[in-house]
Amino acid sequence: MREGGNMYAKEILIEGYDRIRDEVHTVLAGLGTDDLDHSPAPGANSIAWLLWHLSRVQDDHIADAFGLEQVWLARDWADRFDLELPHHDTGYGHTPEQAAKVRVPSTVLLAGYYDAVHDQTLGVLRALAAKDLERVVDERWEPPVTLGVRLVSVLSDDLQHVGQAAYVKGLLQSAEA
Repeated sequence: MREGGNMYAKEILIEGYDRIRDEVHTVLAGLGTDDLDHSPAPGANSIAWLLWHLSRVQDDHIADAFGLEQVWLARDWADRFDLELPHHDTGYGHTPEQAAKVRVPSTVLLAGYYDAVHDQTLGVLRALAAKDLERVVDERWEPPVTLGVRLVSVLSDDLQHVGQAAYVKGLLQSAEA
């Protein structure tokens, strides 16, 4: 561990978020639009929804924690995706019907949005100081949520969803074999 622990914590967070990016790209490799929209069972989430949702959650939560504008809104990604959902929607609490509205026209678009979110996330992570991780970012919880806890929460949520997307891709590939 480096002196004060700051660089070590920052490096761990950057490594974790880089792994999400790597896994998102691994899942998207070789998929077509039909693959993205495929639901493995009635009411189950598609790869498109899982990757869009993890991108939206990261975008929403990081922007909120650091006082930034969401990439989704600031860089016209909401218009490019043209979903039949409110612009601030992150997918949290979606019904199967709402999740089915997340149909993505290309893997390039989905990867582009995720990469833009990832770039914003890395920018704020690189600027972190150790004391920043203790800052309270959400007082609606008991105990209040610190920045460090929020960053780990988003990391955990995103890794779970990208793992689910990889599983759905595996189901698709085994069905095609």
